Amino acid sequence: YLIEITGHIFAKRDDLTDEGYVVDYALDKTASKGTGLWTAVSAANNGVCASVIASALDARYMSSRKDERVAASGVLQGPPEIPQIVRDQLIEDVRQALYAAKVCSYAQGMSLIKTVSDREGWGVDLSSCARIWKGGCIIRAALLDRIKNAYTRDSELANLMIDPEFAAELNQRQASWRRVISLCIASGIPCPAFSASLSYYDTYRRARLPACLTQCQRDYFGGHSYQRTDREGSYHCEWTDEHKSIGDVNARSLGEV
Repeated sequence: YLIEITGHIFAKRDDLTDEGYVVDYALDKTASKGTGLWTAVSAANNGVCASVIASALDARYMSSRKDERVAASGVLQGPPEIPQIVRDQLIEDVRQALYAAKVCSYAQGMSLIKTVSDREGWGVDLSSCARIWKGGCIIRAALLDRIKNAYTRDSELANLMIDPEFAAELNQRQASWRRVISLCIASGIPCPAFSASLSYYDTYRRARLPACLTQCQRDYFGGHSYQRTDREGSYHCEWTDEHKSIGDVNARSLGEV
């Protein structure tokens, strides 16, 4: 739905000046009603990654600082040279990247619903969610038919991205996805949701992450303890001569999400 109306918006001639297009006269300063904020806060409270949704929210907040951005535009510089592109290749790459990013966005939303439903015992049918949304709301899309089918095939699907059909498509489209984001970065064009979606994909597909360093940092500065790959339990390291034993390390992890 949003992609469809975007096409209509870009094509709408300005009805007040009879020159150019409405979108070019619209102030680049976006308000919000709170649904994005509620979703991002709920995700954080429940330990669920909603980075694509949060990045879209952050983009609105950045846009609202119009006066600051105008001032910064005279101080902060972008790249001195813009990469050359092949128009048809770029159009196709954007189409592929947009699809992949949309799948990640839906995956995060479904993950949030599933996490809370499992914890609270609600028994939410994610297949039915997709069917209901397709019936009429701002996120309705033909893609929801395929999402509904994915959860019909496996109602306990941990993440939409690992459904065999969606996984194959994300794997196949990732080159375009990466090219678009690389081009945006090289051109000095912000692409927060695209970037967040690819980071989500790359993080989720890794069997091992640099979170091992984060564990060690937390133990170093706060004695929060860390877990190991070679044995069970929680451990504390006396990293320097100033570090001392903290006693029962298990008590240090109480209250963690």
